[in-house]
Amino acid sequence: MSSPPQPAPSARPRSRLVVRLLAAAVAGGLLCLAFPTFDVWVAAPVSLALLAWALTAAGFRRGLLLGLVAGLAFFVPTLQWSGIYVGALPWLALSTLEALFLALAGGLYGWLSRRGGVHPFAFAVVWVVTEGFRGRAPYGGFPWLKLAFGQADSPFGRLVALGGPPLVAFVIALTGALLALAAVRVWPALRRGGRPLDRPSGRRPSRAVGSRMAPVAAAVVLSVAGLAVPLPTDGQSAQFVGVQGNVARPGLEFNAERRAVLDNHVAATMGEVARIKDGSVPVPDLVVWPENASDIDPLRNADAKALILQTVAALGRPLIVGGLLEEPPGELSNVSLLFEPGRGNTERYVKRHPVPFAEYIPNRAFWRQFSAEVDLVRSDFVAGRDVGLFDVTGTKGQSVRAGLAICFEVAYDDIMRDTVDAGANVLVVQTNNATFGYTAESPQQLAISRVRAMEFGRSVVHVSTVGQSALITPDGTAHQVTSLFTQAVISGALPLRDQLTVATRVGAAPEWAALAALVVLLGASVARRPRLTKDRDDDSET
Repeated sequence: MSSPPQPAPSARPRSRLVVRLLAAAVAGGLLCLAFPTFDVWVAAPVSLALLAWALTAAGFRRGLLLGLVAGLAFFVPTLQWSGIYVGALPWLALSTLEALFLALAGGLYGWLSRRGGVHPFAFAVVWVVTEGFRGRAPYGGFPWLKLAFGQADSPFGRLVALGGPPLVAFVIALTGALLALAAVRVWPALRRGGRPLDRPSGRRPSRAVGSRMAPVAAAVVLSVAGLAVPLPTDGQSAQFVGVQGNVARPGLEFNAERRAVLDNHVAATMGEVARIKDGSVPVPDLVVWPENASDIDPLRNADAKALILQTVAALGRPLIVGGLLEEPPGELSNVSLLFEPGRGNTERYVKRHPVPFAEYIPNRAFWRQFSAEVDLVRSDFVAGRDVGLFDVTGTKGQSVRAGLAICFEVAYDDIMRDTVDAGANVLVVQTNNATFGYTAESPQQLAISRVRAMEFGRSVVHVSTVGQSALITPDGTAHQVTSLFTQAVISGALPLRDQLTVATRVGAAPEWAALAALVVLLGASVARRPRLTKDRDDDSET
């Protein structure tokens, strides 16, 4: 009886690559579930376990391919909001750009693990370094969807107070790779039809069990370690009001009726003034309007300025206005303006990180060769230089030092940390989500603010033109979360805190430590390669 035909030698590697590609795609899809609006935080370590398995021993070139597949499976659906009104091209271009960083991670780890065997530490280090790189390049980077930003409700998320988003990413990636290592150790026994804990030849049962289960035990410990991190919420309180005025319509033309948007915020604020006067709510220490609340220049347009000054006079308290200034000549500034009763505009903050291809066009002449659409941005927004910090005196004499971030700036570690280093005892995030419609963009941004609250031990006043808005306590809990495209006012007391978290003190050190570790790993791997080649040559001569 003849034996069945055997597959060609080349068929087996191809089938293995197909399996790896499928695993990478599933890993990327799973990672989507860790972020709003799914919020299944445990999907993150499970996703990275599958990805670590798929990349192990892949080598550099296959690692690049596998990482790219995982990146596209993750970023394309999760960044879908970026093309909701501008079409598929910007959405797919941004998603592909972000996926290239995951491709780089795949290539690096695939090469480091090319001799086989899951290397959890190497996998975690590579993830942290490439995630940090993605947050810095090109044009200042786009750190949206860092692993930590999907962990506001998990034990992993609490670790942000010790080492910022890089530490959270490291621990999640390490946990995932440890699970992959455990699976690799158990799988051969399962394939043989034996029990997973059958001892290998020549080894004692207790040692075999310990060898196979140690990665699982370590992963469990890492998964719950964050529960031991305290997130204090004590401190002298201040009363805040956030005004979500709403717009006439969602989309790119949200501010076609700019006066209507300003009027909406005035009307909502005056409604709160009536409640203050009849004693329904306390007198606020600080009132906050969102980004683009006044896209009519409130320092040059007499009507807009008069409306704001009348509102501040009625409040009798300081008001932060998100506005647009027609300066410097030929350009624009996205600003936060502090108005105080009887004093007018006393302080300003200019957004330090305008969004490339949305608020300004970098290398305009070059990109115009690919699309004339770049000229839809007629005037570029300029970048501010100074850290945003407004200091006002509360109704009880307390110092309210508000650290400012406008829109996407909340995702940038250095911008947020700079405000705390400058003395902020509360954080204010002003944003406008009207151009992203009823999508996950606004919940994703609110989740970032929640993580920032835990990272810096600061309350956060998160105010959007259209929602979601919320008051966030230093433990990351969001209060009075508003609905999208409604007019609403959030009002309440939040603690003011001056104590610095470990994450604030260490700053970017975790990222630099990961980079140094990666350099060492790469150097050691390169140094081993010639020696192994020489050893093989010596063996062939004997």
